Amino acid sequence: MKILLPIDGSKSALNAAKYVGKLAKELRSKCAVTLISVHDDIGLGHVKQFVATNVINDYLCEVSEKELKPAQKALDTAGVKHTTVIRRGNVAQEILMLANKEKFDLIVMGSKGRTGIMDAIMGSIAQKISNAAKQPVLLIK
Repeated sequence: MKILLPIDGSKSALNAAKYVGKLAKELRSKCAVTLISVHDDIGLGHVKQFVATNVINDYLCEVSEKELKPAQKALDTAGVKHTTVIRRGNVAQEILMLANKEKFDLIVMGSKGRTGIMDAIMGSIAQKISNAAKQPVLLIK
């Protein structure tokens, strides 16, 4: 089973990683887990005038790596092998493109992430993905 696990550094994303660790153990079948971190750089438009693109890329990569570490540790502790993907762009679109391109069987993600304050019931990214994904989406609190 191929599982895509979007990670944004939120508590619910870490809970999703822990859940995937348990799920992979219980399935007792070979699971391929891919963690993905995506940052939308649209908010950095004003900074791009003053800072080189490679500096912005390095910064976003550092942020992604920092956000991925707790989830990687949770999967390592559960003994689940995993790979990571770091992307830049529209968060929901990048996740959906990877999910479809690589033919993932399941997307497991936190129900509320970085934008959770703005969305009372379900995070906007989680909502977009659950509405548009071709594969099943499991949302974890």
